[in-house]
Amino acid sequence: MARLNLGSYDEGAGTGGDDGPVRVDDPSYLVGVPDEFQRLWTPHRMVYIQQGDPGHDDCPFCVAPSMSDEDALIVARGKYAYALLNLFPYNSGHLLVCPYRHIAMYDEATPEEVAEIGSITQTAMRVIREVSHNDGFNIGMNQGAVAGAGISAHLHQHIVPRWAQDANFFPIIARTKALPQLLGEVRASLANAWPHP
Repeated sequence: MARLNLGSYDEGAGTGGDDGPVRVDDPSYLVGVPDEFQRLWTPHRMVYIQQGDPGHDDCPFCVAPSMSDEDALIVARGKYAYALLNLFPYNSGHLLVCPYRHIAMYDEATPEEVAEIGSITQTAMRVIREVSHNDGFNIGMNQGAVAGAGISAHLHQHIVPRWAQDANFFPIIARTKALPQLLGEVRASLANAWPHP
């Protein structure tokens, strides 16, 4: 395979390789040309580029409700709690249910917060099942950093949809999860299916 010659640009030059330098005014020439790089597309991280990281001192679950649903990946808002997509999902549709109040432990939640977290969880299960046709769920809370909570200062419950064939060798061999949909697409499909009172 001929190597691309990206040297001297010449308006009348050929298409690269043995034919002369690449015409940089015709980028379509490079479409589909293989190179040595593997690519992991992460468009959901544009929010950090466009809006900046809120900082290590700001709780993302406290900041999220002040943002638009699309920017914060919020699927549904209640009076005491809300549901948003996990930025680092185990599977497509991995939701988190958080109280608005900044509390760390489940036993600090008020009866109203507990009831709404439960209600949002049930609705989320129905909506995910309707949209994704999953076979089951993992639901749970990691209480405290020692128990595996990534953001231990703000209570959140995980709702992870599961399919009979959702596990493969990627996480074991390559420490990689294959996710078929972008986060924005998942948020839109769940939000559109969410029942509104």
